[in-house]
Amino acid sequence: MSYNNEEQLDPAGSTQKFQRFVAENREEETEPRRPILPYVFVGLSVILAIGIILTVVLTWS
Repeated sequence: MSYNNEEQLDPAGSTQKFQRFVAENREEETEPRRPILPYVFVGLSVILAIGIILTVVLTWS
């Protein structure tokens, strides 16, 4: 019974239980996600290059 009383009086009791739970139940870390920004830049560059080529071809023909 004294354990329950200590638990109710100690506000850190739940925090300690939570920290123990996290320490005992570690999940495997996931792989970091690949950044998407370089792919966006490559896609925009390709579209821009095609636009420039079409503009030059249509202007000279």
